[in-house]
Amino acid sequence: MALINLSKREIHCKIVYYGSGRCGKTTNLLYIYNAMNNKARGKMLTIETKGERTLFFDLLPLNLGKINGFDIRIQLYTVPGQTIYKATRKLVLKGVDGLVFVADYLKVRHEKNIESFQDLRRNLLEHNLTLEEIPIILQFNKCDMVPTPIPTLTREELEIDLNRELNTKIFEAAATKGIGVFETLKEISKRTVHYVATKHLLTNRAVSR
Repeated sequence: MALINLSKREIHCKIVYYGSGRCGKTTNLLYIYNAMNNKARGKMLTIETKGERTLFFDLLPLNLGKINGFDIRIQLYTVPGQTIYKATRKLVLKGVDGLVFVADYLKVRHEKNIESFQDLRRNLLEHNLTLEEIPIILQFNKCDMVPTPIPTLTREELEIDLNRELNTKIFEAAATKGIGVFETLKEISKRTVHYVATKHLLTNRAVSR
């Protein structure tokens, strides 16, 4: 649920990058953070966990316009992908306004992609949300490894696994190289701002602080 900062006249929209461990969620956020001007980004906060990191920082994009005279501030989060951090993933999803699900092209991650997607569905239900109502973009990461000697999935296989019911937009990415990173961010930001404007503000469900 979007937050309104009345003193700064800002609306804070929360976007979470979700996916299995080592799929590229953190790499996406680090690339975005390092590429942004200092004046447009907030401080990055990191929660270290064994083998994973939960990251957070916010952005003040200049090209998203305003909502009812308020500037839009985008908050970006990742979640730890490992199974033992289920409670953390559920907590990070609280108040989410938009999602990027990052899937891994490597064949050894096939089952992990599916498990993480199902985990996302379950955790959203805990917050009375569904994938069909909240903005979501799929990012198929590590496209630079297709084809390589390492066994990989095809785009069609990933679409069957993840996009049969959603039928949402897909971006292929190589997050370590920045390929597809900002394209994904631009699309989910646009959809999230529209969602917040129509579903939250117009129904007075946004929370002031």
